[in-house]
Amino acid sequence: METIKNYLETMFASMPNTVEVRKAKAELLQMMEDKYNELMAEGQSENAAVGTVISEFGNLDELALDLGLEKEVEVAKGMETDSPRRQIVLDDVKRFLDNRFKKALFLAAGVMLCIISVSAPILIHSEAGAALMFVIVALGVGAIVFSGFVDSEWDFMNKELCMIDIATADYVKEKSRDFISVRAICVTIGVILCVASWVPCLLFDGIDAGPALLFLLVGIGVFLIVYSGIIGSGFDKLLHLNDRTTISGTYAGVPDETVKYVNKTAETIVAVYWPTVTCLYLILSFLTFRWEITWIIWPIAAVAHRAVVINCIDDSAD
Repeated sequence: METIKNYLETMFASMPNTVEVRKAKAELLQMMEDKYNELMAEGQSENAAVGTVISEFGNLDELALDLGLEKEVEVAKGMETDSPRRQIVLDDVKRFLDNRFKKALFLAAGVMLCIISVSAPILIHSEAGAALMFVIVALGVGAIVFSGFVDSEWDFMNKELCMIDIATADYVKEKSRDFISVRAICVTIGVILCVASWVPCLLFDGIDAGPALLFLLVGIGVFLIVYSGIIGSGFDKLLHLNDRTTISGTYAGVPDETVKYVNKTAETIVAVYWPTVTCLYLILSFLTFRWEITWIIWPIAAVAHRAVVINCIDDSAD
């Protein structure tokens, strides 16, 4: 039965994501399930029943009239002709994710090295300290540059229209769910380290080890945040390859049909709002070292978020 469902998803993948299409898809699935159960009750094997169902209901062009989808089928054909999409298969996805983990490791390590490099001249009060700092920075920049080449094979995803099928999307979602707890732990520890990085300065007041440990803790914290963020964005990238106006665009999850933005700029503002607030919080906190005051940014940002969302959402789309 799973084979039939996957075949149905493939049939409707490029169809417009409308109420009529979703209703017709559900009706066709019910018809296919009824036929499958009927054949199984007659004593046919599972493979034979699946083959019969697909041969009888597997041509959407022939079923378009009965399902009331003549117009939608023509629209789908036009989209496939005018904007063909490159198919990303499961093996491609596995290679992409392997490269993404490597990219995340090198990029996060490079950023961390650049941050902790400042500790060298703090601990070593000589030309050797400055020299060591530049060596560490060079290694960090090298790691960052190398991270760009690790997944250069997949640059076409930013230039070409691509798509994945339902089985591949399910694989990506499973891997993404497995990574959620890891990402949560990395981000939590990373934020804690960044916030608590000033503690060594209090414990070792007047000693060089205090500021050196501050940059070390910040470097490790940023490493964890960047590493988990790069990997997480890889999963999101794959799940949003499909055209969101088609049925395949729902593979990333249940589409939110109620939220539509006034324009692309508004959608971008909402997407980067909390990351921007986090950056501002950390920058102000590290510049002033008044952590007991800068936390007020969060309640203010929470209140402002509502106003931002209200102004970015297109109410006329409801």
